[in-house]
Amino acid sequence: MLFKKFDPLKNKFLQILDKDGKIVDESLVPNIDEEKLLHMYKVMLLGRIADIKAVQFQRQGRMLTFAPNMGQEAAQIGPMAAIEKTDWLVTAFREFNAMLYHGATLEQLYLYWYGNEMGSRFNDDVRILPINIPIGSQISHAAGLAYASKIQNKGEVAVVYIGDGGTSHGEFHEGLNFGAVYDAPMIVIVQNNQWAISTPRASQTKAQNIAQKAIAYGIPGIQVDGNDVLAMYVATSEAAKRAREGKGPTLIEAVTYRMGSHTTNDNPKLYRKDDEVKEWEEKDPLLRFRKYLLDKKVLTKAQDKKFEEEFNQLVLDEFKKVENSGLIPLEDIFKYTYAEMTPQLIEQYNEYKKYLEEEEK
Repeated sequence: MLFKKFDPLKNKFLQILDKDGKIVDESLVPNIDEEKLLHMYKVMLLGRIADIKAVQFQRQGRMLTFAPNMGQEAAQIGPMAAIEKTDWLVTAFREFNAMLYHGATLEQLYLYWYGNEMGSRFNDDVRILPINIPIGSQISHAAGLAYASKIQNKGEVAVVYIGDGGTSHGEFHEGLNFGAVYDAPMIVIVQNNQWAISTPRASQTKAQNIAQKAIAYGIPGIQVDGNDVLAMYVATSEAAKRAREGKGPTLIEAVTYRMGSHTTNDNPKLYRKDDEVKEWEEKDPLLRFRKYLLDKKVLTKAQDKKFEEEFNQLVLDEFKKVENSGLIPLEDIFKYTYAEMTPQLIEQYNEYKKYLEEEEK
């Protein structure tokens, strides 16, 4: 019913919380207990603080290139709160908050952006694939995971993220087509943050909205206010239900905004106007959710201040661990390509180990 009500062909747009944190349609409000609502907010707040600090660390020369997430927290926290821990998260490179909610630790995420590949090694019970840099290929990875879940009857759903620019890449269409044909239990979330580096959304597609692209694959598509954590939760819950019932993929377009730069190597002031940024700052997903929780008495201002102080210190403590982590063992560079090292990799490892030993003499 949800996907029929919010038909992307009719430019119907799912929103539950407006920019001031007020409910626009009581019938759509999900039944989420207060403990979970508070947890969602805390992870969102931690993600925001960790994001701001990461940019600072990079500017200080203490971290490598970083992809900021500010403004896109709701598009990530809402879906992760709507799925099970046994479901899979397949990311691009701007899903810091989603990874944090689904079980990656702050230390692991910082390790990755610090340049230490141990940041790609999650705990065994954490269903997250490593960060994917090649644009679009994560859609095929998710389709494969979802299809494997189906044929093994595991009941696991694969949630995969991509940006608006990524929808112009071939693997977006190939992965979606495969998933649709085989009714794979997958959810594709397009974080339409209005800019693919310096290319505006208007130059990306002639379609009125990205959610309409679902029609070509014979699957539901829905456009959602990506800065509304409750709307993202509801859309993903419905999509996950469909997937578990064997009805195949769903395409969710999260209309949001990248408030910072594409990466720390980018200067957005060269291609977008300050007025545009200010307009979206008023739709800030964190402030919106905070207002909602304060009104519901789920959160108090005193609690909020306490959380902020705690998370600021936590971020500093976790990054200190990262800076003291040292070099990874040489063997780790070779051992994770396959389940077991091939003879060629063993040969390469031994050759390089011998070379380093001779260099030290």
